[in-house]
Amino acid sequence: VEHVDAHPDRKARWRQWYYMQTAVSLFTRRYLIAPPKLIVDGPDGPIEGITVLVQNGDPYTYAGARPIRVCRDIAVDSGTLSAAVMRRATPLDMPTMGARLLTDRYEATDHRHATSLTGLASLTVSAGGDQPFALQVDGDFIGRFETATFAIAPGALTVVS
Repeated sequence: VEHVDAHPDRKARWRQWYYMQTAVSLFTRRYLIAPPKLIVDGPDGPIEGITVLVQNGDPYTYAGARPIRVCRDIAVDSGTLSAAVMRRATPLDMPTMGARLLTDRYEATDHRHATSLTGLASLTVSAGGDQPFALQVDGDFIGRFETATFAIAPGALTVVS
């Protein structure tokens, strides 16, 4: 998202296709050579990973009109968070994970290099190396951090319809 937001003309013109092309490019240039190191404070102990997706509603996002579902057992009114932790990446992971995200036949968190965390009240993610990690919230890059804590505050938002 940081890279895509730095090129608003391409983002506006190519929309989800520019996100996908950027994801493939960054994966092959960064994640295969020197992936970020993250530590997730899971309910059963720390989990090492390279990417963490945290959500409080389904779907995670959309590719055009197609919903992208990452985590299971999540609803905006559940009062909990779910997370998916990608533990490592190999050249075969990009197409297999991409296929899982773009079809309804497979769960993204059923991937052999992914871990699913559900029913969470909070979740802390820390940099596992000497570099802070990039954080996006609701599709916007908000900076680089050493630690980020995600939590639910039930009833904190009033919705008027």
